[in-house]
Amino acid sequence: MSTQGIVDENKSNTSYTKRKYLTPKEIAAFVLVNFGQKNLNQYVSVYKEFFLIQFLKLNTTAYANINLFATIYDAVDDTLSGLIIDRTRTRYGRIRPYLVLPLPLMVLGGVMMFTAPELGSTARIVWSAAAIIIYGLGMSYFNAWQLMMYNITPNENERNNLITTAKFFEIFGDFIPSLTPIFVTVLPKISPKFTMEGIYSGFAYFIFAMASCFAIFGFFNMRERIPLQTREEMNKTSVLESIKHIVTNRPLFSIIAADFFNGFKAVGGSSESYFWLNNTGSLANATICGIFTGAPNPIMIPLGAVIVKKLGARRTAIGCGLFAATAYIGMYFIGYHPFGQTIHDHYILNLAWIFFALTVCGLPNKVIMVVKPILCAEAFDYMEWKHGSRNEALVTTLQGYFDKLSASITGWLSGMVLTWINYIPLTDSLGNALPQTDPSILNGIWAVFCLLPGFARLGFGLSYIFYPIHGRLKDEMIVGLAEIRANRLEEQAKQ
Repeated sequence: MSTQGIVDENKSNTSYTKRKYLTPKEIAAFVLVNFGQKNLNQYVSVYKEFFLIQFLKLNTTAYANINLFATIYDAVDDTLSGLIIDRTRTRYGRIRPYLVLPLPLMVLGGVMMFTAPELGSTARIVWSAAAIIIYGLGMSYFNAWQLMMYNITPNENERNNLITTAKFFEIFGDFIPSLTPIFVTVLPKISPKFTMEGIYSGFAYFIFAMASCFAIFGFFNMRERIPLQTREEMNKTSVLESIKHIVTNRPLFSIIAADFFNGFKAVGGSSESYFWLNNTGSLANATICGIFTGAPNPIMIPLGAVIVKKLGARRTAIGCGLFAATAYIGMYFIGYHPFGQTIHDHYILNLAWIFFALTVCGLPNKVIMVVKPILCAEAFDYMEWKHGSRNEALVTTLQGYFDKLSASITGWLSGMVLTWINYIPLTDSLGNALPQTDPSILNGIWAVFCLLPGFARLGFGLSYIFYPIHGRLKDEMIVGLAEIRANRLEEQAKQ
């Protein structure tokens, strides 16, 4: 076949990728499902530990051990669920069924996590363990909906525009959870009928209902348009082969290491409620702070893309990690009440300092959100260059295992650090949370709040020093990939 014939055939084969497929309703469905999940993940991440320990009265050591077991179990389950999802074939598609099938488990476990019945110590442990495991099992399958991004349209421009739209609305992914501290602070003062426990539970039930409704809406209004591999084609790549590819994929190791270290930032995040309640005296300060820390986000997302284009993904990731680590550790040494012996000396000035410092610490967050998928894409390109195949699904599943391993350690630490600083929850006669005043406990909370995120970001940045895709290697990879893909097109044209 002539060169012109090959070109014409290639144009014919790719013409369907130039069409527009997404309707406004479908775009709205994707954005809403993403919005619901982000609010749900944020609420559970920030308030699960606080609710179980403060209101269910779960022992902090028991919480740590339950979380350790549950996240290890979840890591194994995620590996299996990833393989099951990848091989699902139904008339509704491969991914769409998982928008609705896991909802009963997800909602049941979630409602249990934010319900505090009167139970004995052993029963509280069983209740908490069951809630966390059931919720994690549901989320293992529900999270498959995110693969819709790669299947909803074959048009790359449409997909990129959808990514940009979804990432922008992710900025509001913590909006509803951020309102909780205001309600738990104000409503109990208006009427004793409103308790902190009831407000936390009410917000949780609402968010679970909202996320479920959006998921059902997404099921009926989104479609999968990428042709699937046959079962025979999928079976050609074994799990062991994918593991081998991971072992020889240096860039992927840097990403896994960075994610592993970065996971420890969640330990500091889980201490947020304790910090705002005990160190500042009011949970409502968390919401006020969120207004300031979130203000730069709409600017940082496009700025992140500009920085990556100018410095490269690797240098940007290293810079983000080192900048955030310096900011967090510096904030710790300055303290949370630099204007006085306690925070209540010049209270407004001290709060203003905390808000400013946390805003500076959070500046790299949205840049990392932009740079991370770029680094992952380069790692998959590297695998294709080295091995001739990408194997994203299986490799991503195994990559998720290491994320869960990090989460298991993080979950254990989240409870244990409270044990190490001798934290004891205080409540009034109605069960509402009261601030601690013990200086040693307050200093311990501050250390957890600042240093663990700082060291997490430091590990994240340093991991990318060993990321090899830059300079001459990157140039060689680009040329090599172009040759590999050109040969593939030529072979396809001959068939």
